[in-house]
Amino acid sequence: AAALAAGIYVLWGPITGRKRRRRGLVPGLLNLGNTCFMNSLLQGLSSCPSFIRWLEEFTAQYRTEQEKPREHQYLSVTLLQLLRALSCQEVTEDDVLDASCLLEVLRMNRWQISSFEEQDAHELFHVLTSSLEDERDRQPRVTHLFDVHSLEQPEITQKQISCRTRGSLPPVSNHWKSQHPFHGRLTSNMVCKHCEHQSPVRFDTFDSLSLSIPAAVWGRPMTLDHCLHHFISSESVKDVVCDNCTKIQAEGILNGQSIENQRTTFVKQLKLGKLPQCLCIHLQRLSWSNQGTPLKRHEHVQFNEFLVMDIYKYRVPGPKSSQEQLSRKNSEETTPGTKDGRAGKPSDAEQAAGTKPLLMNGASSSSSSSSSSFLMSPGTFPLAAFPECRAPLYLYRLMAVVVHHGDMHSGHFVTFRRAPGARSSQWLWISDESVRRASLHEVLAASAYLLFYERVHGRARPQS
Repeated sequence: AAALAAGIYVLWGPITGRKRRRRGLVPGLLNLGNTCFMNSLLQGLSSCPSFIRWLEEFTAQYRTEQEKPREHQYLSVTLLQLLRALSCQEVTEDDVLDASCLLEVLRMNRWQISSFEEQDAHELFHVLTSSLEDERDRQPRVTHLFDVHSLEQPEITQKQISCRTRGSLPPVSNHWKSQHPFHGRLTSNMVCKHCEHQSPVRFDTFDSLSLSIPAAVWGRPMTLDHCLHHFISSESVKDVVCDNCTKIQAEGILNGQSIENQRTTFVKQLKLGKLPQCLCIHLQRLSWSNQGTPLKRHEHVQFNEFLVMDIYKYRVPGPKSSQEQLSRKNSEETTPGTKDGRAGKPSDAEQAAGTKPLLMNGASSSSSSSSSSFLMSPGTFPLAAFPECRAPLYLYRLMAVVVHHGDMHSGHFVTFRRAPGARSSQWLWISDESVRRASLHEVLAASAYLLFYERVHGRARPQS
């Protein structure tokens, strides 16, 4: 036994030495019993610097002496401490960290999350974002009487606001107004196919884009662009009352005669009204068999290190003449489009609507090259694919990928994440306590479940 212990000591060193983290790696997280869903999500969030900076600004309001004993009750403070440690911003040499404090603070916020049951990383992501929003809403919205003036004129800086008798005012906390970086808005657009009247645009908020995987075409790889195009593809809604058609019908009828509401078919389309700083994309891998049992879709969805979101962004339509609208409609009807990841003729509904679900803002098939499908080679960026040599405005860089191994009943979550550093090109593979280096090729070949992108400066060439 003594000889065996001596051999172990010589080969691997003392136990305390093995707990020290290797250079260039990040700490792992202790599995508390089926908590890989939480560990993988935390590793993904810690790779998003914008989210950590927002937490630092948000938790600044708790850094007063009277609030320090209650810091452990705030989700934002607990989450920030974990993410800073996982991004190597906290001084720690431990190889494995314990994230049980996060489960405790969630239970204090009335979330009953068992550490011994299978959970979903995407559901936990929404639990965290909704809990942060609840914490923000619980903050007092008026700290002192002078807040009213500052809220009415938000452009006035603190130096410009002064009190006549006491000098400058104390700092006004406005953290309750700030949205987290994953917050975005969807637009829902309804257009009458008969009179082309557009209903008021509706806005809905989102924290992540949950994309279904369309039916694959044999011989063609499924890409993330196919999923995004399928998400915003237009659909026909029949038997909808059109106020404009009803008004036009009433103008041609003598006064005093009653008319019925004119019902027509509308074309509905989703777009992104506000793109967030940090973009979380969830690929829906749950499907159902004919017998009603849940199944997991294992097919690979190709994604890239850089993602262009310009063509998915909603833009307010400008004034156009009737002749321009007619010519645009005719050109769109004669241009073949794609839908559900399949290329070919538009459907009957699309032909009647004069729209193409995949090619937006009047773009032709050739101009659709601005999608991220052209970013297949790591480190390359197709500036020539954009007209007038303009680089994309909404450009995102891949920061982390969460992968689920197994089926719908049991499995394991692992994370590929970018190593800490603004210009880091090193990738890491993390499975709870295990951390090792990975290549970008290995990352792009993974069967993604959650994708974390962060927006980089537009109109610029990305780093290779």
